[in-house]
Amino acid sequence: MGKVIIFNIIRFVVLIAMQVVLFKNIGYYNLATPFPYILIILLLPIGTPNFVLYVLAFLTGLTVDAFYDSIGVHAAACVALTWYRIFFHRITLDVDVQDSFETPSLGNMGAKWFLSYISIGTLIHHFVLLHVEYFSFSNYLSTLLSILLSSIFTILLIILISILIYKRKSRLLSN
Repeated sequence: MGKVIIFNIIRFVVLIAMQVVLFKNIGYYNLATPFPYILIILLLPIGTPNFVLYVLAFLTGLTVDAFYDSIGVHAAACVALTWYRIFFHRITLDVDVQDSFETPSLGNMGAKWFLSYISIGTLIHHFVLLHVEYFSFSNYLSTLLSILLSSIFTILLIILISILIYKRKSRLLSN
């Protein structure tokens, strides 16, 4: 249990630092901006209590908001992502898996489940983030295009990160 907490703290620091230092300055004409920091929320252990998930998501969003000079935009999107995460785990995982403290990663859950999990979660996060940020229906097609391109960019980065830290042994041991 202690190793899991320390590993998640390290993941938090590394992903926030990467988001703020590297990915904040990467974008494609203000249409596609990656937000791979959402992996902090998506990769928290499955059995984490809901209250803890919401608090961690809110704090993660506020941390990113502090560096982006936005007022609660990322916090709102992270809380929406947490709601999705709880719902997705409830409808797709067995009860015994829901009570485990396993990390929902590519190696543990399989490619099909993991790709649908991160894809839908990224779309929901970006939908809430960009709608709250723009808060306007003028140029709505531009907003939708930005949501789509940013989601694709983020999903590709998350897949790349997941492949780089993929642990094949953990999947073989659970079968």
